[in-house]
Amino acid sequence: MKSSQVFAAVAVALGLAAVPALMPAPAQAIGCLSGGTAGAVAGHYAHHHAVLGAIGGCVAGHHMHKVEMQRRAAARANPTPAPTPLVTPTPSPT
Repeated sequence: MKSSQVFAAVAVALGLAAVPALMPAPAQAIGCLSGGTAGAVAGHYAHHHAVLGAIGGCVAGHHMHKVEMQRRAAARANPTPAPTPLVTPTPSPT
């Protein structure tokens, strides 16, 4: 084989071996899309700062979602007992 073919084969093998290490982690964009949209609209009306509003809205929306998930997890961990139903006394037949 020619040395250029060997070099190409080694380069391809190294490239394929490095792909899993270079893969980015999955995005956690929950809350970011709705917050970013609301922030972009608000920023657009606030002197045309839609990009800054979208960034701020994304951060705020993601934080609000995280707080909501923590609140739900705490509610699942410590369930409150169901309130007892109010029983009205029945009048005596006298």
